Amino acid sequence: MNFTERLGDRLLSNTRSDRVRDVAALTRRSVRSKRGVFRAEGPQNVREALRLALSDMPPPGLPGLEAVYVTEAELERHLDIAADLEAVSERGGVFIRAVSPEVLAAMTDAVTPQGMLAVCSLPSLTLDAALARAELACVLVRVQDPGNAGTVVRAADAAGAQAAVFTSGSVDPFNPKAVRSSAGSLFHVPVVTGAEMAEIADTAQLAGLGILAADGYASVSVDDLADAALLRSAGVSPSDDAAYDLSRPTAWLFGNEAQGLTEDEKDHADLAVAVPLYGAAESLNVGTAATVCLYSSARAQRRAHS
Repeated sequence: MNFTERLGDRLLSNTRSDRVRDVAALTRRSVRSKRGVFRAEGPQNVREALRLALSDMPPPGLPGLEAVYVTEAELERHLDIAADLEAVSERGGVFIRAVSPEVLAAMTDAVTPQGMLAVCSLPSLTLDAALARAELACVLVRVQDPGNAGTVVRAADAAGAQAAVFTSGSVDPFNPKAVRSSAGSLFHVPVVTGAEMAEIADTAQLAGLGILAADGYASVSVDDLADAALLRSAGVSPSDDAAYDLSRPTAWLFGNEAQGLTEDEKDHADLAVAVPLYGAAESLNVGTAATVCLYSSARAQRRAHS
């Protein structure tokens, strides 16, 4: 009998069981905070949770895997996940159960459940520890939309950032929708929540990070900084020697979707920087702007280190 068949012998099919209600309750932030766990839905999140659990030396400050629930049909569609799930099962310490599609649907708030989910422990990492190891970080300041939060974490991951910080008043990045939008990146990038802006600025300074504030009305554009960084890498001094060096360790500030950053928040930055709009669009959403800014820093940093 193979692993999938063994799982099927203990199929969870009662949609009203305590376990189902416990997983479903993780939609609420208060429950996640009290129990110290969150729900990660879909194959990509489960895949990354399993890979992290199987790592011999997982990086600090990332979630731990506690349970996996999966339909038999979905497991048969993802043989790589089935193999990792079997390996995790052999190690022990993780609750694994096959569930009916109805149970899976009862556990999630998604309109279209993706056939599997993991329950993971919330990471424990101080702001000091997160920024001490970071050469590139993003700070989400009062960002409210969970889809935007997950998208920015995903962009930070793709750009090679080492930390994502959420200020108090921001959406919880472990909200199920934010986790789905992150597409597994929460298992790669250390996340700190509930930080205050003044604390972030002081900690970044002590860690040697400059701070850039993404601001659509700034007079300096990210293209200006990228051009200056390119000149520096070629041994040519840019025309404005006072311009911020984009290749230095940097924390980017991204503000609230409707209000952006306040003047007080921008005062904590070394420089306010705009993403130029070359077409007729009125603005960019925070996820798109963050992607442009983080990649501009990443390119400059990689060029400087090559």
